[in-house]
Amino acid sequence: MNKRITLFALLALLAYGCNNDKADEFTISPEAGSNYKSGDAIALKVGYPAGAKVDSVVYLLDSVRIGVAKDSAAVNLKTDSIALGARVITAKVYQAGKSQELTTNIVLLAAKAPEELTYTVEKVFPHDTTLYTEGLIYDNNGFYESGGGYGIPPSGEPVDGPSKLVKTDLATGKILKKQMIDPKVFAEGIIVVGDKIMQLTWKEKIGYVYDKKSFKLLATINNNVGVEGWGMTYDGNKIYMDDSTNRIWFLNKDTYQQIGFVDVYDDKGAVNEINELEYIDGKIYANVYHKDYILVIDPKTGAVLQKIDLTNLYPEASRNPEADVLNGIAYDKATKRIFITGKKWNKLFQVKFIKK
Repeated sequence: MNKRITLFALLALLAYGCNNDKADEFTISPEAGSNYKSGDAIALKVGYPAGAKVDSVVYLLDSVRIGVAKDSAAVNLKTDSIALGARVITAKVYQAGKSQELTTNIVLLAAKAPEELTYTVEKVFPHDTTLYTEGLIYDNNGFYESGGGYGIPPSGEPVDGPSKLVKTDLATGKILKKQMIDPKVFAEGIIVVGDKIMQLTWKEKIGYVYDKKSFKLLATINNNVGVEGWGMTYDGNKIYMDDSTNRIWFLNKDTYQQIGFVDVYDDKGAVNEINELEYIDGKIYANVYHKDYILVIDPKTGAVLQKIDLTNLYPEASRNPEADVLNGIAYDKATKRIFITGKKWNKLFQVKFIKK
């Protein structure tokens, strides 16, 4: 009986000690991992131990100062212009000439579900079925297109190639100019910047720069940005590149070095496998690998603003036998025409996106 009393007394003492330890600690809110929607005001607050005298608390978001409190009052974080995704919040607590840091994190989602758009088909053109479309750009009544594939694949990879860079005619789909790529390399997205074409590779961590007119190879560059090389587009100032995740990287148009990024989120969470890209009127239009829809993304925040369901554009059961997934968006800025195709499709569609 006495042993039991002693045991209970010991447990009670331990519990009291643990509670006292917590009472002596500073705390920070919101709780780590909390989800918020873009536009929400988030109250950032430090909880003080009893009797603590604090000079000030400085709050930082991803190492950038966002506010200061002189007492236990909360600092409101406005989120309407913050890029989406995981964000680290730090509170620097200053007291008696010393400081300590508390950290937490939040996940910022898109403010609302993407607006659902539909489409109309305006014209249909032929498309070369040897092209496993990785990049598609409209230019001067034709297309520059990057066709992916290995001619000599690494172990376990399919033989879809070799890869190539081509220029094709819009009306006929015929290849007018062609540059074959090293058969051990899988080519991916392309961009046109002035009189040059830049082409990514999938896993090889290199890129190629060509003369736009002759397709002469001007340079081979290192590309260590991101997990892999997938799609690209260009807004006239910087390059956007994705890498198989939900991240879109920003690259310098002259050096191809990383200068920033956004992470793509809708109102539910991260949207992974962002693929072929096209910049249209201030927004990024993106394929998602293995999905029959296109997303419209805010390049400043990463929010998915709109979604276009293209399931019935060219249903799988109706496609030519060698056809693979939807992938390929191109834009004719002069006439506002949008073109859509897929990997090894025999058709290229001129479409118009409209509200339901």
